[in-house]
Parts: sequence; C-alpha cells; structure tokens
Amino acid sequence: MSAAPRLDADRVRARVEAVPDPELPMITLADLGVIRSVGEGVDGVMEVVFTPTYLGCPALPVIETDLRAVLAECGHPEGRVTRALAPAWTTDRISEEGRRKLAAHGIVPPAPAAAPLPVRLGLGRPCPNCGSVATRPVGPFGPTGCQTILMCAACRESFAHLKAV
Repeated sequence: MSAAPRLDADRVRARVEAVPDPELPMITLADLGVIRSVGEGVDGVMEVVFTPTYLGCPALPVIETDLRAVLAECGHPEGRVTRALAPAWTTDRISEEGRRKLAAHGIVPPAPAAAPLPVRLGLGRPCPNCGSVATRPVGPFGPTGCQTILMCAACRESFAHLKAV
C-alpha cells in the first residue's frame, strides 16, 4: 500500500472545511465557523486549529478524529489537531451558507449579534414551517445541547432553534 500524496495547505484546508459537523451533518465545520487555521506549523508539521462551539460538546472527540483522518488522507499522518479556546466561538461565526442550510433543515439559526433586535412583544423565533412568531419554548434542550425546541401556536408544529452564544 502506497502512502497518500502529500497535499499542500490550501488543498488540505479545502478538505478540512468540507468535513460535516457530527451533530448537524447538513452543515460543514467551515459553515459552522469552528476552523481557525490550516497550515504548516513552525516545525513544518501540518496543523488544523479549531475552536469548539462549547467545551462540553460531546462531538469534540469525533471532530478531532475526523480532522486527523483528513490530515492522514492528505498525506500528513503526523499532522496535529489543536483546540484554540480564545477567542471563544460564537454563533456569529456561522456563515450565511450555514444559516441557510440550518433553516432549510428546520433549525432556526440565531440572528447575528450585530443585527437589530426586533420588538417581539413576548413572541418567539419565526416558525420555519409557517412563519408565525407565535412560538414558545418547550424545554431548554433539543436534540443536541446547543439547540432548544420551540412550539408554534399557529401550525402546532415543534422545531429546533440553535441557541445564540
């Protein structure tokens, strides 16, 4: 068995950025905004630096394993995966494409922090099914720790909402 051809940093970055998030597979790690950098370190070893969405995320071991696998597939079996904790990840790092993908799968993405806040008069996030803002939280957690479940009073459907961080 021959070794994988050694790809340059740009090609490794493209492969790393295409890795799907284990908990939200419709969105890539690049769309989620967790990839900080991909390149050779001062010692010449290819390194992927990422910022976890939160420290208690149960997907961290899977993300690290997936990133190491990509490095090996790109000819860098000695490559490193490093967590960068500062600055902390925020939902503002989710790309517009990532927000679109989340919404297309029925998960309401949080508004960017810099977005003007609408006066909601106690109403919730817009329902992805019917658009009504007559929504309310059902519980603090959803299918993953970073989501909550909301219920729409208009169409009576429940839906996931990605919590703002």
